[in-house]
Amino acid sequence: MSLSKKNIKRALVVYWILAMYIIASLLWWFIELSMQNNQITNIRLAELNKTDIFFEKKQAQIFEDKKNNTAQYLGEGGLFLILIITGATFVIRSFKKEIRSSANQQSFLTAVTHELKTPIAITKLNLETIQKHKLNDAQYQKILCNTLQETNRLDALCKNLLLSSQIDAGGYKISKENMDFSELIRECVNGFAARYSYRTIDTEITSNLNVHGDTFLLQMAINNLIENALKYSPKENAIAVLLKKGEGMVTMQIVDEGNGVADNEKQNVFKKFYRTGNEATKKAKGTGLGLYLTKRIVEAHDGKITIENNPKGGSIFVINLKTVV
Repeated sequence: MSLSKKNIKRALVVYWILAMYIIASLLWWFIELSMQNNQITNIRLAELNKTDIFFEKKQAQIFEDKKNNTAQYLGEGGLFLILIITGATFVIRSFKKEIRSSANQQSFLTAVTHELKTPIAITKLNLETIQKHKLNDAQYQKILCNTLQETNRLDALCKNLLLSSQIDAGGYKISKENMDFSELIRECVNGFAARYSYRTIDTEITSNLNVHGDTFLLQMAINNLIENALKYSPKENAIAVLLKKGEGMVTMQIVDEGNGVADNEKQNVFKKFYRTGNEATKKAKGTGLGLYLTKRIVEAHDGKITIENNPKGGSIFVINLKTVV
């Protein structure tokens, strides 16, 4: 179970106090040993007989012993100091990672709560409206369509949550088969076109392009990318879904004309729970799981997913998968 952010910071303060105490103790012991070394050297020098024919040799040996002891203290102390600093750096990074993880999980829980409550509330309201009011056919169909959209949203969220949990735990068994990737993309596009009839989805899909993959997972990956494109681009702007054949590869592109993804965030957006910092993203609904799952799915199919900048503004998500004849 993750610690709260407050408890993590408190533990971090305690750790720093202990680390500083250890370093101070190390310095104190070095000073004490150096003083002891000097005292021993002075005593040994005082015991020398200046008339002894080996006086200079014994004196040199005493100073050599003092030098060796000092080097030993410095070496051992320096080694301990390096170990302490290395350990402190590792612990600090772990604490910071835990703080970020805790914050991300808190944001995720808030987002999931909102994502679950909204479609349930809307569906309940629509059913109550049908139950309490006499509606004409147009009104009835509009409410049914709206309810279906919210139900699909809820279903997609539940699938993402379940799949994320299964993949992270290694519990999902991928079942691959030769499949018509072109037809799968068309089915996904048609589904969104029916749900979002007010949006324009342009397509350019080369037919009969096959891949070896898990139909359920690839469908989820495609749906996540199309939904993101619709979610993060203006309603009046079209999105495009493209599929073409390359050399031993099929390339799918999802093109939007939204705010795009900053270059320094292009890799971060595929991290679990991560959401970009721009205002358009913060205002849009989401859990931060879609792109994370999409990347995991693509990599499970030995493919690659990248983000490119759309010259017209926005982003182009590109998936490359091996093709089969």
